[in-house]
Order: sequence, then structure tokens, then C-alpha cells
Amino acid sequence: MIRVVLADDEDLIRGALAALLALEPDLEVVAECSNGVQALEAVRLHEPDIAVFDLEMPELDGVEAARQLPGEQPIVLVTRHARPGVLKRALAAGIRGFVPKTTPATKLAEILRDVHSGGRYIDPEIAAAALTGDTCPLTDRELELLRHTLKGGTVADIAAEVHLASGTVRNYLSAAMTKLGVTTRHEAARKAWQEGWI
Repeated sequence: MIRVVLADDEDLIRGALAALLALEPDLEVVAECSNGVQALEAVRLHEPDIAVFDLEMPELDGVEAARQLPGEQPIVLVTRHARPGVLKRALAAGIRGFVPKTTPATKLAEILRDVHSGGRYIDPEIAAAALTGDTCPLTDRELELLRHTLKGGTVADIAAEVHLASGTVRNYLSAAMTKLGVTTRHEAARKAWQEGWI
């Protein structure tokens, strides 16, 4: 039996997926979670054979949750919005499968079996979009500060959270805005999110 932890913030989708996977004779959903923090706790508690995370969840997204788990934990990421840079981030976080939410349940079950036995699966359309996407011109620090910008808060709030001076944060954000050709830090954060870099 392949034991699965399932995390998706949309109750209807999560419940439907759990019910469909339960029809498979060799798959058992041992925990269902609605955010990234719960997903981490469930994986640590249940030690499943595989985890299925939604990309966009509250608290921590699927990529960030995967990054906080040991590299040997097989994770399949499901998403409705496959932005080009997301696949690169997902692979860097050790995610072994990347599938759109339009994937039929029987196909997802096959993918889970394959990933459980050591394989990888990247949806061909997502892979093609990633190959044709723009290369990220931003540094890791600029991306980190744009990630904080997406959450809201002032420059002073961000500075306190990342333990930098407000002027230093402004300089990084200004550099990111210049590189992306935008006039506000919020536009820069939106553009980085749309490209899948954060």
C-alpha cells in the first residue's frame, strides 16, 4: 500500500481527489491538509510514502513546504497555474512530480506509483513553458524581499523581519525594480510572482 499525504487549500478539490485516490487498490490517503504548515506536520507525523501538495496554499506554498522536508521525501506538486519559473523552483526544492490539476485521477494514480518507485514526472506542457520562459535576472536576496513585499507591510516591516536596515531593503528593492523595468516594489513583486520566480 502506498501511503499518501494530500494538501490543498480548496476543500472540494482536496476531498474529491482523496475520494478518487481511495478507489485505487494500492493507494491510501493517510492525511488531508489545507495549508503548507499542516502539510509539513502531517508528513512528519505520518511519514507517508509520497506527498501531493498544491502549489498555492496559505502559510507555505507547495514549493516552500517541499524545501523544508528532507530530500528523500517524494513530493508531487499539483497546480492550476503553471508559471514558467515555478518548475525551476520546484525542481530545485527536490519535487519529483509536477502535474496540472486537469490531470485525470487515473493518470495521477499512475504518476504517484511511478514517483513512488523512484521515477519523475513533469507534465510536457509545463516543461515546454519552463523552457521558453525568461531567465530570472534577480538575486536570491531581491527575490526574498519581493516575496515579503507580496505579503504586504512597509519597508520597515520587511527590514525588521529579515534583519536588515530599511535603507538596505530599499536599495535591494530599487535594484529589483530597475531590473524588471517597473516603478514600484509592488509591481516588481507581482511581475516576479507572474513569472513564477517567487
